[in-house]
Amino acid sequence: MPSIGPPPGEIVADLRQSSRDAALGRFQVWIGNGLDTDVNPTSIAYADPRFPEPIPGERLRLTPSGSERGYPLALPSQPDCDDDSTRGGVTMTYGDREVTLPVEDEADVVARYVATRCFELAVAAVAELSFADEVPVDQPGEGSVGTLILEVRPSDRGSGVLRVDSVGGTPLLTPNGEPVWRPDLTVQAGDSPETIELSMIPARCDDHVFMESGGATAFRIKLHLNGEPGELVLRMSPAGASAAIGFARDSCGLG
Repeated sequence: MPSIGPPPGEIVADLRQSSRDAALGRFQVWIGNGLDTDVNPTSIAYADPRFPEPIPGERLRLTPSGSERGYPLALPSQPDCDDDSTRGGVTMTYGDREVTLPVEDEADVVARYVATRCFELAVAAVAELSFADEVPVDQPGEGSVGTLILEVRPSDRGSGVLRVDSVGGTPLLTPNGEPVWRPDLTVQAGDSPETIELSMIPARCDDHVFMESGGATAFRIKLHLNGEPGELVLRMSPAGASAAIGFARDSCGLG
């Protein structure tokens, strides 16, 4: 969508996703209103062959003439991993009109999500990965070292082999003494659960890093799944994120 605003006489749509959107499991369709009149949508739905059904837009509100507004869309947990479509569309109802709009997706929001989610589902067929909610520390207060606990629970129904090669830090949390964590753990479906302890310290202690809403506790993990390389972003649960951020504040002397 042009930075100068929507084209005169047209209604246009594009997809965007901030780090906060990603953390909340959503993306947004932005509607640009180039008409001479305001548009007050009563329904918005994004339809895409890669998703099982149209996704309703949320936070419906007035889009004044010459402006644009973003409407959140919840990301489906089960996309079609075999569909290679590249474009969806939006149907919007306002007043007594219903319009269907092509949607620009210059950042490949949907394609990236589908690829990531389908890889996550393939990994889960071998083992489920998650971070524990607890963050043990070696001592209370400033200068403390915390432990990030990665739990690996192999599936008792799936098949395949998974190797955890490395775990990257975040803008807030970083490995203690190494650029990345290298667990080098290999499991296969049917194995017993494993626990990996990752020693960590705050990456930074300035106020800005504690305001990072989407990526402070989202860790990039590099894997080999059945011999093929890949990576995924694994987020801590709200309780785990709170514990990790609390550790960082205490270790920075800001608690």
